[in-house]
Amino acid sequence: MKKKIVALAGDGIGPEIMNAGLHVLKIVAKKVDFSYEVENYAFGGAGIDAVGHPLPENTLKAAQASNAILLAAIGGPQYDKAEVRPEQGLLALRKSLGLFANIRPISVHPAIAHLSPLKEEVVAGVDFVVVRELTGGIYFGEPRELTPEKAIDTNVYTAQEIRRIIRKAFEIAQTRKKKVTSVDKQNVLATSKLWRQVAEEVSLEFPEVTLEHQLVDSCAMVMITHPQKFDVIVTENLFGDILSDEASVLPGSLGVMPSASHAESGPSLYEPIHGSAPDIAGKNIANPMSMILSVALMLRQSFGEEKAAAIIEQACDKVMSRGILTKDLGGTSSTTDFTEAVIKEIEKVEG
Repeated sequence: MKKKIVALAGDGIGPEIMNAGLHVLKIVAKKVDFSYEVENYAFGGAGIDAVGHPLPENTLKAAQASNAILLAAIGGPQYDKAEVRPEQGLLALRKSLGLFANIRPISVHPAIAHLSPLKEEVVAGVDFVVVRELTGGIYFGEPRELTPEKAIDTNVYTAQEIRRIIRKAFEIAQTRKKKVTSVDKQNVLATSKLWRQVAEEVSLEFPEVTLEHQLVDSCAMVMITHPQKFDVIVTENLFGDILSDEASVLPGSLGVMPSASHAESGPSLYEPIHGSAPDIAGKNIANPMSMILSVALMLRQSFGEEKAAAIIEQACDKVMSRGILTKDLGGTSSTTDFTEAVIKEIEKVEG
C-alpha cells in the first residue's frame, strides 16, 4: 500500500529545498522499492496568500489523514503585520496533531568541523540528540495578558505531559550511549521541581540508562565548552527551543540539521531547523541538506526504512567529504549541484 506523504513547501527557500528533498526521495525509493505518493499543500505565508490563514482547513485535514508530513520553511518579513503570522500556523498544526516530542539530532561531520564557530577540537566527535517538549509550557499556558503596563505568560506542565516526553528521551537513549541529561530550573521554578521529580520516577523504568540533572544555564555553558559530554538532552518547551538553536550552530550552519516531531499516535512531521531565509530565496544557493536529512529521518522513524535512510545519510557524508559544499559552508556549489551530487552517490548503491 502506498504511503501518503503531505509536503508543505512553505515560504522563502522552502520550495527550493523541498524540491531537492523530494527528488532524493524519488531516487532512493526506487532502490528499496518504497511505495508512496506526495500531496502538496499551502502552509505558512503561502497559506496566508492563498486563503488568508497560515493553516488552511484543507491543509490540516490532509495532514491529519497522512502517514507523514514534510515541512520545508515558513515566514518572511511581508507577514510581520499579518493578523495571524505563519509561525502561529505551525503552533496550531503541532497542537492539532498532538506533536509533543521534537527530536533534533546534533552531529558534526569531520568535513565541516573546521567551519564551527568553536575550536575544531571542541566539536570533534559531537553526537547528541535534543528532545524538546513541544505542546506544553509557557508557549501555550493560560492566562496570557499584554497591556502597556503589564504582561503575563503562564508556564503550566502536568505530570503526564512531563512523563511522556521523559519516557521518549529514555527510549532514544536506549538505542545510543544510554545517558539522559534532564534540563530544568528547579532552583527557581515550580514546574521544574515537578519536572525533576517525574524524571526520577521515569528513570526507574530504564535501569540501564543513566540519568543526570542539569540547570538550563549550566547546560548552555557546557554545550559550548564540552558538547561531547551529551548523549540525549530532554527539556521543556522554552528551554528546548533555546538550547536546540544553540546546539544547531555547533556544525557551523543551520543548513545541515534536520528534526522530527512525534505524537503519541498519528503522523509525524519532519523539517529542517532553519527558517525561510528570504534574503537568498530563488537564488539556488540554499543548502538542501537539512531537508534531505529530514527525508531520511522520515523514512527511518515513520516507515521503518532503515536501509533507505542510511543510503541518504551516507551519500550526504560522501558528498561533503569530497568538498562539495554550499555557500553557507564556505563552498561554491548551488542547491541543485549538491542535490545532484547526492543523487549520483545514491545511484551508485546496488539495489
